[in-house]
Amino acid sequence: MHPKREYLCNMKNKNNRLEAIRLIISEQDIKNQDQLLQVLNARGYSVTQATLSRDLKKMKISKVANTYGDYLYVLPNHALLQKKNSGSTQEEVAMNQPRYGFVSLNFSGNMAVIKTKPGYASSLAYDVDNHNLPGVLGTIAGDDTLLIVLAEGANRMEIKRLLEPIIISL
Repeated sequence: MHPKREYLCNMKNKNNRLEAIRLIISEQDIKNQDQLLQVLNARGYSVTQATLSRDLKKMKISKVANTYGDYLYVLPNHALLQKKNSGSTQEEVAMNQPRYGFVSLNFSGNMAVIKTKPGYASSLAYDVDNHNLPGVLGTIAGDDTLLIVLAEGANRMEIKRLLEPIIISL
């Protein structure tokens, strides 16, 4: 193989591996590199511990304690977890008990905004979309924020009730 093609092929594999690492960390509670290596291997990625360590450093992935005292890998921007909304036009809905990944739910007009821990918003959006909830037109997700567009006249308490089982699964 031509050296330039081999380099491009290796870069594509590396980019795919990095994306796989992002997805795994956002979808699962990963406690250590061995566990992450096992999941990567199961998904068809052959990687050494040294390469994985370099990948994690390059991606600025760190370990933080969750509410149970377990240390888990998290994607960057962990400091953004404690953002607060102070707008008086939004109605903050406090859930009865804290759930892993879920931070807050706010309503404004025909929109609901869910704040999550970094890396959880896209998987939550996927779950909301797949439940085809009445009154929910669609979702847009970032890293730690999910925007839900509600149908005109949707009942906020009913939407909260429908979202609760999905949020609990985070």
